[in-house]
Amino acid sequence: MRRARNPSVTIVPSDITPEARYLSRRTLLAGGLGLAALQAVGRFSRPAMADTAAAGPGALTFTRNAAFSPAEAPNSYRDITTYNNYYEFGTDKSDPAENAQGLRIRPWSVTVGGEAEVTGSFTIEDILKPHPLEERVYRLRCVEAWSMVVPWIGFPLGDLLKRFKPTSKAKFVEFKTLYDPKQMPGQRSSVLEWPYMEGLRIDEAMHPLAIMAVGLYGKALPNQNGAPMRLIVPWKYGFKGIKAIVGIKFTERMPRTAWAEAAPNEYGFYANVNPAVDHPRWSQASERRLGGGLFDSRHPTLPFNGYAAEVAGLYSGMDLRRYF
Repeated sequence: MRRARNPSVTIVPSDITPEARYLSRRTLLAGGLGLAALQAVGRFSRPAMADTAAAGPGALTFTRNAAFSPAEAPNSYRDITTYNNYYEFGTDKSDPAENAQGLRIRPWSVTVGGEAEVTGSFTIEDILKPHPLEERVYRLRCVEAWSMVVPWIGFPLGDLLKRFKPTSKAKFVEFKTLYDPKQMPGQRSSVLEWPYMEGLRIDEAMHPLAIMAVGLYGKALPNQNGAPMRLIVPWKYGFKGIKAIVGIKFTERMPRTAWAEAAPNEYGFYANVNPAVDHPRWSQASERRLGGGLFDSRHPTLPFNGYAAEVAGLYSGMDLRRYF
């Protein structure tokens, strides 16, 4: 059922007072996801450091990929888990941490369909089991002009998609979030059309920087951050990082996406971080890095969020002001 849309939704960056600049990644490796079968094996030829979670039931084992780590220190676990945009649980930054704790993430299944040879419904265990985990510390840039640095735990999205053998007709990949208003109270409102939908061009989805995340700071992904798995595309604005994924579909045509449907003059399909293209209601030339102290201040936004060397070639010949 199509729900009412509100093209005049106003999103205003909010201020917070975080407790600490960051916590050591080496001391926050407790807890996690019941995925004992996952092994810490490197995925890339670039240098990586092996790491294992602290002893405990369900502790994550992963490879720390030092090649994917910016110079900036990561934000604290508190910053990352208490300051979120996740409208399924409310529109305030603190709502997801308060309202998402009751979300049931087991059992969980993902439906795969469209232009692919392998389709059907797969349990989350089926989805995750073949993929070794690694840590990548990525910049996260919100379209609201604030940013963080997050130590995600996950695996390359392209490795997952290749398992379904997309056909030559697959030009795009569509993703869908769980729709369950009983568990997700924000879905009872008409702020967006539900379920939340996102998409990537197939070459974007296959790019080595794009990952499917299942944890952060060595722990299982908290519900408010998109458990049990979410998309991370670090050169794009954060709203492209769809959470609580239950559907993947390979399509020949560009899929509709939640924010482009709600306000097409403000949010484009590509949503690449571009300091030269302002949002209609604020500048994108600079951003506010959360974290407290001197770091919670504005500084210049980098094209493609600092990943231009890796991804700019995907858009060769495109007018990035038109295809925003």
